[in-house]
Amino acid sequence: MLPRTNIEEKLYNLRSQTSQEDKLLGEVYELLRQDQEKENRITANISGASAKPANEFDFDLLETENIFHVDQIKNICIDYRLRFLDTKYFKGQIPAEAVSKIKHLEKEHGTEIKGFKIIAPSKLFKLEDKDDPLLFAPIGNGYYYLIHKWGNDLHPLRRILVWPFKNIINLSTLVILISYLATLMVPEGLFSKQNSTAEFWIIFFFMFKSIAAVVIFYGFALGKNFNPAIWNSKYFNA
Repeated sequence: MLPRTNIEEKLYNLRSQTSQEDKLLGEVYELLRQDQEKENRITANISGASAKPANEFDFDLLETENIFHVDQIKNICIDYRLRFLDTKYFKGQIPAEAVSKIKHLEKEHGTEIKGFKIIAPSKLFKLEDKDDPLLFAPIGNGYYYLIHKWGNDLHPLRRILVWPFKNIINLSTLVILISYLATLMVPEGLFSKQNSTAEFWIIFFFMFKSIAAVVIFYGFALGKNFNPAIWNSKYFNA
């Protein structure tokens, strides 16, 4: 009652199944190879210089809340003492999520994205840290598209802490304030038996000169500069 087994037919069926499996594996391998090539190309573009002034995005597909003008970026960098530089200067680790978003954008817009820039603290352009870099791509006319943000947020007091480095007026105000507080801490009768307004201002003057000298020496010794001068500078001692 049972049909006989045709070995030749079984052999052909087995070869057909094996060929289909090999074809499927080959297709999967080719997809993986192409995907890896895309990642290698994206990584190379991120590591390279920002030579492309604008990318050919489809503006109808861009999320408008992720578009920023260079003046807005500059203001944020100055307020929080950050730098906006080509990704080739970035020494941190670019996360896989950023590469994945770039691949998605390239597929969606049908273009190869180049000219990446990053907003990050100065030290992240020398060594790794845990602050928050932001990855941008240029879209032309001074506008940049925010692709990805990773890491931790900045310290809530960072804007206050870097406020003295915003300009010479802020720094001078801080030096005057510290000098005044230091003068108030000088014990009464340390230099004379009777306190007077003239003595107070003489002590304040010497306090101011001493603290200002330390600040100036620190600034020159470490090559420090004010925020507006470093926000887009690639030099360590800018």
